[in-house]
Order: sequence, then C-alpha cells, then structure tokens
Amino acid sequence: MEFPRMIPVRQHFVSKPLADIPATVRAEFQKSGVLSRVKPGEKVAITAGSRGIANFLTIVRAVVDEFKKAGAQPFVIPTMGSHGGATAEGQVQVLSHYGFSQESLGCPILSTMEVEEVGRSPEGIIAFVDKNALAADHIVVLNRIKPHTDFEGTIESGLCKMMCIGLGKHQGALHYHQAGINFGFEHALRTGSRLVMEKTPILCGVGIVEDGYDQTAIIEVLTPDRLIAREEELLAIARQWVPRLPFRTADVLIVDRIGKNISGAGMDTKVIGRIMSPYSGQPEWPKITRIVALDVTDEAEGNCIGVGNADFTTRRLVEKIDRAKTYVNALTAQCPNAARIPPYYDTDREALEQCFSTIGLVEAARAKVIHIQNTLHLEDVHVSEAYLEELKGRDDLEVMGPAEPMRLDDRGYLIPV
Repeated sequence: MEFPRMIPVRQHFVSKPLADIPATVRAEFQKSGVLSRVKPGEKVAITAGSRGIANFLTIVRAVVDEFKKAGAQPFVIPTMGSHGGATAEGQVQVLSHYGFSQESLGCPILSTMEVEEVGRSPEGIIAFVDKNALAADHIVVLNRIKPHTDFEGTIESGLCKMMCIGLGKHQGALHYHQAGINFGFEHALRTGSRLVMEKTPILCGVGIVEDGYDQTAIIEVLTPDRLIAREEELLAIARQWVPRLPFRTADVLIVDRIGKNISGAGMDTKVIGRIMSPYSGQPEWPKITRIVALDVTDEAEGNCIGVGNADFTTRRLVEKIDRAKTYVNALTAQCPNAARIPPYYDTDREALEQCFSTIGLVEAARAKVIHIQNTLHLEDVHVSEAYLEELKGRDDLEVMGPAEPMRLDDRGYLIPV
C-alpha cells in the first residue's frame, strides 16, 4: 500500500508564559490576604493531582514556601480520584513522576484513600473528603483550570472538580461520576464543591491556566467567596487558548502515544472529537473517520484509558496495558467503553494498512492524514499533501519542510513526530 506523503507543519498558538512563577505565587498570596488567617504551627493540606501540569513542582513548592514563611506546617496530599491504581502508594508514585518528594517539596506527602462524608445534598449528592485533609487546620485546593474531556459546561476541570473528585479520592470519584449520569456532571460538581467549602476548612484555591504551548500563563489565589465565579472566567480564557488540530476534518488521525499524563481520557476528547462518556454528546468538530493509537507513555504505567477511542492500535500498546489500573479508571468514570481494545496488529505498518482500508472510496496516498505526538503537544504535526490547498493563507500554520514519504523503521514502526 502506498501511504501519503507528509508535510511537517508548526502551529502558532497563544503564548503568555509567566516570567517568574515563585514571585507570582508570592504576589497572589499577598494580594489575597489569606495568610493573615493562618496561625503559626497550624497544619495546611495542599492538593496535588495526577495531570502533567507545566511547572507543577515549582508551583506547589512556591505555595509550600509561602506557608512555611508564615510559620505554618504545610503538607501535600495526592488528590487524584482513582488514578495510581486507586491505592495510596500508587498515588504517591504518580507524584514521583513529576519530581515530588519530601526533599523536593520541603514538606511531607501524606497519602491515604480513606475519606469521610462531610455533607449531603437534598437529591443525594454526597461530599467525601480525604481524612488527612480533614485533620488539617486549612486546605488549599490547587489545580489547573481547563476544558474537561467528558462534558461541557461553565465549570469543567479545575478547582471545583478537585474539591469533589480529587479530595474525594476513589470513593468520591466513583460517586460523582455516578451522580453525573443522574443530574449532569456540572451540577454534581457545583453541588459537591459548595458542600466542601461549607463543611471543611477550605482556605483558598490556587487556579492555574496554561497558554497554547502548555506553559503557565496565569496563577491566581482565590478566596472561597469568589472561587466558583472566577473559575468560570478562567475556564473561558483557557478555552480560547487551548490548542487544537490544524484542520477540522481528517480521514485518519495518527497518535504516537496516549497516556494518563497526557489527558485524563488518554487522548483529549475535545481534540479528537470523540467523547465516550454518558454525560455529554459529541463535539461538533473535528470530524475524524479513523484514529490509530500507536503506543502509550511510560508515565501512564499501563493505564491505557482511552484506547477504546481509537479504531486501530498495536501489539506493543496492548502488551503494556495494566488491566487493573485501566479498568478501575474506566469503571470509576462510568465509561467501560474507554477500556475497549480495538483491532491491534504486530506492526504500525499493518495497523495503518488496515486503517486506510476502512476510510471509504479514498486512496491511501490521497487521504487527509494528521500525525501528532499526542493530544497535549500539538505545536509540531505532520499533515498529508491532501491539505496543500488548505495550508495556503493560514497565518497560524508554518510549513517546516517539503513533503516526504511516511517513514517506518526496520521493525515496521512509524517514526514519531
């Protein structure tokens, strides 16, 4: 089979990286005035989730330092629902991939999967909170604010989600995803986060927004009285900046790697245009006929959630699947289909050949193909010659070289972007 020739293209996104992250954190805490409520010796729990947040360690360490300077005793708690195999040790291991340790943070990491019920809404939505957090005098909720992979709303992935699913650990994550089926995910998160703020010592939120290059662009310290309203505003900004595929339609999307550190759904569903959750309909764009997922990141540690969103995959990805981690994640999210294994082949060449045979009356060599590293890093992509006309007049796209044949190594593996 003759594959299409591919053109290297660079996308230009919004770029607003912060120059000095610790100084920004310091200024935000001073502006918010929350440190005046902290007494020397008081214990402060700071949340840390499982996503690959840019400058994650630097941000959390800067927050830790502010409380240490105030005379408090900060500690970090892993807050990541069912991730890390839904075990206390596994969640510490996830943080270690981001360089988190007692030495690098300058404070302890306290991990448990035990939670307590702190409140219940009239319709039966329950707020669960990590026992270590409840033992603290103050809780600081830290998270990146961005579009969620499973639904659309005026709040999605951010501080409210962290209060519900992060602080709620596996039990809370399962409950909120179940409640999302009955009441809608946004309603469940709004209800749960209000209960948490009413019933626990939430001191503040630290909201992070990244630019189109996944660099830290905004850090804000938010008091509980303005947290939800400001999260809505920050989500609107994040939605404008989020990177997308260069074109809205494709016959084939080739993804070098999926992974939990790339997206909570393995592949960002808003990027690929496929949502497998029961909470939401499908995005209007992009429209992609077939998706091939070739491999999974090492950082995912066998959690291959989202492989079910691919139409084809490879033996090397399938052999890396940790079924326990993948299944607990998929079932907690109420999305068993996200763990389905599509047809898989020994080599990328075979997977691609079978994929191209299912795109209708389109010759493989003339197909519209987009090849990406993963759904998080979309600056450099390869697109097929079928997009030549659409490339013209696009100021946000820069052609980086001539069209060349798709390159496969001696094993039949496609050379990554």
